[in-house]
Amino acid sequence: MKVWIDDGLRDGDAASVPVRDHGLLYGDGVFEGIRVYARRVFRLDAHLGRLELGTRAVGIELPGGVERMRHVVLETARAFGGDDAYLRLVVTRGDGPLGIDTSECGTPRVICIADELELFSDEQRRRGLALVTVSQRRPTPDVLDPRVKSLNYMTSVLARREARLAGADDALLLNRDGCVAEASVANVFAYRRGVLRTPSALDGALEGITREAVLELAAGLGIPCSVERLGRIDLLGADEVFLTGTGIEIAAVRSLDHARVGTGADPVPGPLTRKLEAAFGDLTRSSGTPL
Repeated sequence: MKVWIDDGLRDGDAASVPVRDHGLLYGDGVFEGIRVYARRVFRLDAHLGRLELGTRAVGIELPGGVERMRHVVLETARAFGGDDAYLRLVVTRGDGPLGIDTSECGTPRVICIADELELFSDEQRRRGLALVTVSQRRPTPDVLDPRVKSLNYMTSVLARREARLAGADDALLLNRDGCVAEASVANVFAYRRGVLRTPSALDGALEGITREAVLELAAGLGIPCSVERLGRIDLLGADEVFLTGTGIEIAAVRSLDHARVGTGADPVPGPLTRKLEAAFGDLTRSSGTPL
């Protein structure tokens, strides 16, 4: 593991932040998860654009602007040295006194971690993920807009914990209206009646970078796509369901609440999911910002 903190690189074991950092104390900050494939940073501009929007939304000045963040990401990835990597780019509000008043916080802190990441094993991916609908609800945009990737991930943490305690691989989160929002840390797609469908930000879905790439790939393959409101029944009645995200990439779903998802004798992963996995693999290996 390699870590950039504020002004330079450190080995993972030597990296630390002060206990008065408001990101640690209050989850006061934003982050991006970024992938490196074949020594190319996948969709770096899109990630940095979302990070910059998130800092503006919560009133944090991005130290050095987007170009400094680009430098930090590339230098951390180079120091890690692997052809493939997962990067976590974090901007906190910085050090401050106890209490939620932000007026006395110092310079925002920049952290970038480069390491390996495996959210699900190869075996889980081969058999498809089992989801359960959990009691946690994804907040609506009037509470905290899901397009802001804040450091407060307690809803996701509790959702995944509830799913694992129930014997499932991951959680399905609904919003306040009972409509599909996301999995714990991934977007949800349902292929039904010839259309690839996914929830919108208004229903609590992050506008994911991988989600956007999949929508583009599907359109290029001539597959109709729709960003729309979905219920659990749309997943249960789908021909194929899969999750997408920077960490998870593309992962097929085999069941929801112990009910089988998909059609056919061997529904997971379905033909569309396999086709998109292949196209996504080609995209990640042939595009991106070179190290």
